[in-house]
Amino acid sequence: MAIEILIVDDNADIRKILNELIIDAGYKTRVAANYNQALTEIDKKMPDVAILDVKLDKGDNDGIELLSHIKSKNKDVPVIIITGHANIEMAVNSLKHGAFEFVEKPFDQSRLLNFITRAVENINLKSENKEYENRLFSSYELIGNSKNICNIREQINKISITDSRVLINGPSGSGKELVARKIHKISKRNNKPFIILNGALLDSNKYELELFGEEKENGSISYGALEKANQGTLLIDQVSEIPLDIQSKILRVLTDQKFKRLNGNNLVNVDVRLICSSSKNLLEEIEIGNFREDLYHRLNVFEINIQSLNERVSDIPLLIKYFSTKISQNYNIKNLEIDENDSYILSHNWKGNVRELRNLIERIAILQPDNKDKVSNIIKESIKIDGLSDKIKENRLSVPLKEARENFEKEYLTIQLKKFNGNISKTANFVGMERSALHRKLKGLGIKEFN
Repeated sequence: MAIEILIVDDNADIRKILNELIIDAGYKTRVAANYNQALTEIDKKMPDVAILDVKLDKGDNDGIELLSHIKSKNKDVPVIIITGHANIEMAVNSLKHGAFEFVEKPFDQSRLLNFITRAVENINLKSENKEYENRLFSSYELIGNSKNICNIREQINKISITDSRVLINGPSGSGKELVARKIHKISKRNNKPFIILNGALLDSNKYELELFGEEKENGSISYGALEKANQGTLLIDQVSEIPLDIQSKILRVLTDQKFKRLNGNNLVNVDVRLICSSSKNLLEEIEIGNFREDLYHRLNVFEINIQSLNERVSDIPLLIKYFSTKISQNYNIKNLEIDENDSYILSHNWKGNVRELRNLIERIAILQPDNKDKVSNIIKESIKIDGLSDKIKENRLSVPLKEARENFEKEYLTIQLKKFNGNISKTANFVGMERSALHRKLKGLGIKEFN
């Protein structure tokens, strides 16, 4: 794809020099002679790189205003500021607003070309990183054979052909964003934007700006998540963290299918599929007054509940095998040899869920151990099985032998039962017991069987 550079300068001779210089360097160009022309060109199609004169026809800082407008639409576009009226304050101000470089007139052509080359390298690098991240994330599948994961796969297939709003519940790291991406990927909106707004990470004063956008005094527009996601899908992650006053405005958008930008007078119509996710129980949040009940019912047209990894231990060996293969390919190293039935992994309390497990596999890949013992040591150190507090160790050693044995059997059989997804025959075969004997043992230990 050819790189396109927008040249904005009110001096015809400068525009001509820049245009010829950049075309000779192998890039495409567009030109604008004043502020309004530049605004039109930017809004018509965002350039890959922009070269802006500071002082145009509207005032002393036209270029800075255009710089802010570009950054509000795409912060990754490199902008080179040029001026014949340079001072330190102006240079600092332009860099503060996100300029890539600041150049004084008369400029050295080779120096300017060097800045342009660096700007192009910068956008290529960001593009490659973004493509890698998207490929990495979108390549991940919903792995597991537990009843919970099988049900979720069926739910995704059913709801993806509709435009119904979806509420995804699950603990942190369980895969809520992955489920939302899968819904979008096989929906009729799959070639349109998938935008994420994280309610937990936003500054409390910026929710409205991030969601609805803003119309500025100079006429430029900062687009919010709703407009960025138009005709596509908007995922509001951790929706429980959205303030009550913003919740009421979201409710109005869901009702009217339109809204006003901050400082705007005109209504904006959007066509967005809304998916929300939460690690908190929204019904409990409603009870304590942190979440609107009417909004909850609007969002919860279809509900998907992801269990914690500790509740679906049978998925862990499959996830280990899957992540080992994927991450080995991503790091271009030989396949990792990780025991999928490692007792340390199966008995670990996965508070970080699938994300924590994936991070463990990635840590092993980075360290690249050359034998299974070293892999095992990394696992033990990483999940700190041996890092039990002295108090816990003391408690485990201070009970009679019979009780200690019962505690061990209960913990061991519970893990094995989860590992085989509640299948008594497979569990009995693995632990070396008759099926009827295992039934009696489970009943005696007070372990509830499940299907």
